[in-house]
Amino acid sequence: MDAPLTARELFTEAVRAVLETWPVLQIAVDNGFGGVHSQQKANWMVDVVQQYFRENNNLEQYEVEDFLADLMNNEFDTVVDDGSLPQVALQVSQFFKQCEQGKLSEVKGQIAKLSQKKATGRAKATPVQTPANEEEEEESEEEEEGAEAMDCGEATETKSSAKLPNEQDPPSPPSAGPDEDGWTVVRRKK
Repeated sequence: MDAPLTARELFTEAVRAVLETWPVLQIAVDNGFGGVHSQQKANWMVDVVQQYFRENNNLEQYEVEDFLADLMNNEFDTVVDDGSLPQVALQVSQFFKQCEQGKLSEVKGQIAKLSQKKATGRAKATPVQTPANEEEEEESEEEEEGAEAMDCGEATETKSSAKLPNEQDPPSPPSAGPDEDGWTVVRRKK
């Protein structure tokens, strides 16, 4: 009776090893994509994935992929599009089959390899920085556009201020002041 429990515990450790070496999940955890409890969510995912395999018979790889994609989307607001999802789903599925078949020593060996991979380093997300030259170019372009807009504005003012001989001035609006509701109405000068 102890063997199935051992296989179950070993499968849980295998899932943990796979998820801890999955760069997408680790980046999501390290950068807090899941909120302040990102690490707890990652630990919870191990149990949920293990439970998913226990409760569903003959899972296909695409079903595992969909399940993992939903977990990443719902818990970490992360869409996995780096191509790693099929690999992770396949690894977990293979571990489950090996544990069911009693190939525990093979699973332990593969977990050890994954642990070594984890020890060598984690993936990190680094913000993209724009070189100083590009920032300066953007600022100078914005300044030029602003100057052009001012030039255009002045040109329209001079055109509108020139009147045709037949044109009459419209009646002057009432002076700016509070209206009956107490709001101050600001009118444009012509």
